[in-house]
Amino acid sequence: MRAYIGLGSNLGDRRGYLDRALQLLEREPGVKVVAVSEFRETDPVGYTDQPRFLNGAAALETDFAPSDLLGRLLAVERELGRERTGPRFGPRTIDLDLLLYDEKTIDEPGLVVPHPRLAERRFVLEPLLDLDPELALPDGRRVRGLLEQG
Repeated sequence: MRAYIGLGSNLGDRRGYLDRALQLLEREPGVKVVAVSEFRETDPVGYTDQPRFLNGAAALETDFAPSDLLGRLLAVERELGRERTGPRFGPRTIDLDLLLYDEKTIDEPGLVVPHPRLAERRFVLEPLLDLDPELALPDGRRVRGLLEQG
């Protein structure tokens, strides 16, 4: 299955954290990183009293079910020192979000796909467009169109 993940970091060696996260995912049996977007400097959203982020996205081929893939993303975050303390949307060494999984819509406890704020976030849409200029959400909306609207 094809999955798209968002990557972000705004503490320490931001590029190093993003690269290391991709390396750790690539080592997972059942996960292949097939493409990585450009990384972009972005302003924080929500909680703005923090350093700027470095954001990007990656396309994965995976044998994992969506909830298992999310579990692997959270394990990589923990391995790279992510602590879920402090303000929501606050500073973090690494943030990995499951944005899209194949053409599925998922709404279960702890997992919503497409990511609930994907359509509102330029720092997510632009990297997705890098990966696939024709990419569409399960409801048919194209990433390019969402960027043009916003």
